[in-house]
Amino acid sequence: MPETSAASTGTNKIAGQYQLRPGRQPGVAGGRPVLDEGVLARLLRGKTGTEATRNLGAVFTLCAHAHRRTSELALSAALNGAPAPGPAHPDLPLCLETARDHLRSMALDWMRRLPDAQASAPDLAWLKDCPLALVAKPSASDKTSAVDQLSHLKVWLEERLLGTSVGQWLDAHATPEVFAAWCHAQANRLTPARYLSQCYPAASAMHIQANDLDILNQDAALQAAQLTELAHALVTQTHFAQVPTWRGQCAENGPWTRLRHRAERAQHSHLPRSVWSRMAVRWLELLEIVHISTFGEGTLPLSSGALELAPGQAIAWCEMARGLLVHWVQLDANGHVQDYRVLAPTEWNFHPQGALAQAVAALNPHDHHQALLLAEAFDPCVGCTVEP
Repeated sequence: MPETSAASTGTNKIAGQYQLRPGRQPGVAGGRPVLDEGVLARLLRGKTGTEATRNLGAVFTLCAHAHRRTSELALSAALNGAPAPGPAHPDLPLCLETARDHLRSMALDWMRRLPDAQASAPDLAWLKDCPLALVAKPSASDKTSAVDQLSHLKVWLEERLLGTSVGQWLDAHATPEVFAAWCHAQANRLTPARYLSQCYPAASAMHIQANDLDILNQDAALQAAQLTELAHALVTQTHFAQVPTWRGQCAENGPWTRLRHRAERAQHSHLPRSVWSRMAVRWLELLEIVHISTFGEGTLPLSSGALELAPGQAIAWCEMARGLLVHWVQLDANGHVQDYRVLAPTEWNFHPQGALAQAVAALNPHDHHQALLLAEAFDPCVGCTVEP
């Protein structure tokens, strides 16, 4: 969650931090030490698959379930030579945990970003009787449990928050203006709606050129080729995990770049996209996840899978709350980790030459509020401050 203070704590030094620099080039600076060249390899070298997965969950605590899931997929493919599944791997536990991530962010992060937020604990009254706990230990691991929890969440959303079926609500609020009007009408009783309503005037007026990350594809052969190309860049280009590009271009990575939206996005590719649309998509995706996952047929809302690249080497992916997460692993002759790389959404979005950095650099040097609003739209998973 972005903060206005530029003070660095011990945690920031370990987990990393980004600084927003309005009016200056580059508009974004900083990074995560854990993704520096060779750090994960040294941390995990010689570990078994179980040990590596457990350690990754401890390192990447904010999105631990997604990292554990992607690690398990990568290690399984590297060990067993598993064939690449289709582009929409049926992973209902992933859908459940991503819905939980969205809900937790709305309940905790969005509340603290409100101008009138108090230092005390956030007001969670709107979550009364919510069947999905904000924190689950352990995460759901089987399809039956995930479907059951998603079904109960859907009923709660319809009865407590929406007043109609999720499908009907999505159809009725398809345009940004109608959704914004709904947020304004619900602001007094629903914290996420109040946050979005207060952001709408400024966020809808700000547009950033869009260049979405398009690695996944419905064509399995094309997707395998692109994942192989990405793995090669990740392994051979120094510091690629900190400043990733796709075919020489910076790219956005977020819930708005999902595989399921690829066809409709193609009609508006490379056009400016409002900051509002990037912020609103998280609420909309929460509803889409429960609607699609419990409908009983069709493609699931999130894609995950793995691809064997060579003996003992594999790449795995997972569409999680903040975007597309990628893990790459090389095992030694004993089946233990020899090298490991992680490519997370935040590093794509906070690239020093990326769209966000250019938008921040174009601001007035004293416009801290606009800089923070821009950063919030991309939802970094580490601390983000405005550099004084």
